[in-house]
Amino acid sequence: MSQRTGWVCLTLVVLLCLGGFYALMIGRFMLPVESVLRVFMGEASPMAKKIVTMIRLPRVLTAILVGFALGVSGAIFQSVSKNVLGSPDVIGFTTGAASGAIIQIILFNGNPVAIVFSAMAGGLVTALLVYYLARHYGVVKGNRLVLMGIGVGAILSALNTLLLVKGDIDNAITATLWLAGTTQGRNWYHVASVTFSILVLFPVIMVNTRAINIMSMGDDISSQLGVRVEQTRRMVTFCAVTLAAVATSAAGPIAFIALIAPQLALRLTKTSGIPVFSAGLAGSCLLLGADLITQIQPLTLTIPVGLMTGIIGGVYLLILLLRTPSF
Repeated sequence: MSQRTGWVCLTLVVLLCLGGFYALMIGRFMLPVESVLRVFMGEASPMAKKIVTMIRLPRVLTAILVGFALGVSGAIFQSVSKNVLGSPDVIGFTTGAASGAIIQIILFNGNPVAIVFSAMAGGLVTALLVYYLARHYGVVKGNRLVLMGIGVGAILSALNTLLLVKGDIDNAITATLWLAGTTQGRNWYHVASVTFSILVLFPVIMVNTRAINIMSMGDDISSQLGVRVEQTRRMVTFCAVTLAAVATSAAGPIAFIALIAPQLALRLTKTSGIPVFSAGLAGSCLLLGADLITQIQPLTLTIPVGLMTGIIGGVYLLILLLRTPSF
C-alpha cells in the first residue's frame, strides 16, 4: 500500500467515525454528544441506551458494512470485466437477489430470515447463469459478461414487476418497500450476517489482489506470469457475488454504490489498479452519507436510502458517459 493510499484510507475511516457518531445523535429524538458517550460508558438512561443500541447503532453499522461489501464487490467486478460499468447492480446480480426476495415475500409470505436467504440464493443463481452465458470457447470476456448481465437483469426486472402486479396486495406493498432499499429498521441480525460474510470473503479477495491486478494486462500475459486466470476469476467473482447478495439481502437493492465507489477510490488513490480496500471504505462513506442525507433532508416524507443513492448514481453515470467518448 502506497503512502497516498494509506492517507486516503485513514481519511475515509475518520469520516466514517464522525459520520457514524453524528448518525447516532440525530433522529426523531435528538441526543446530545454527552448522552451518546454515556451509552458507550454504560452510564446512560434506559431510553437513551435503547435508542442508540437497538435502533440507531444497527442502522449505522448496516450502512457501513453494506457499503463496504458493495464497494469491494464493485471493485472486483470492474477489475475482472475491465469495464467501469461492471458492477453487480448493472450486470443484474442485484436484480437476481431482489427476485429471490420478492418470490419469498409474494409467494411464500416469508419471514425476514427467509427473505435474507432467498435474496442470497437469487443473487448466486443469477451470477452462475450470467457467468455460464458469458462463456465463449471456455473464456469469459469482460464486455460479454456485462452485456449478458444487462440482458438477464432486464428479464428478471420484468419478472419482479409481474410478481408485484399479480401478488397479494399486502405482500406486494411489503415487497415494494423492500425494493426501495433502506437501512431503517435494521437489527443486529443484519449486522451479523454482513459482518460474517466480510470476515470470511474479504481475506480471500485480498490474497488474490496481486493476481487481479496482473489480470488487468490481459489473460495471455497473466498466464505467462503464472496466474491461473480462470480459477482466479471464478474464485474472486464468487466472493464478489456473495458479498453483493448478502448486502442486498440486508438492506435491499442499493443502487450505484458498487459502481461509484471503485472509481472514487481510484481517483483518490491514483493507483494503477482499483484499490479494493479503499473502494470498500469509499462505499461505506457513500452509503452512510446518503443515509444521513435522507435523515436531515427538509422534506417531511421519509426517503429510502436506495432512492437517494439512485439519484446520486444516476447523475454520476450521466457525467461518466458524457466525459467518456468511447461510450
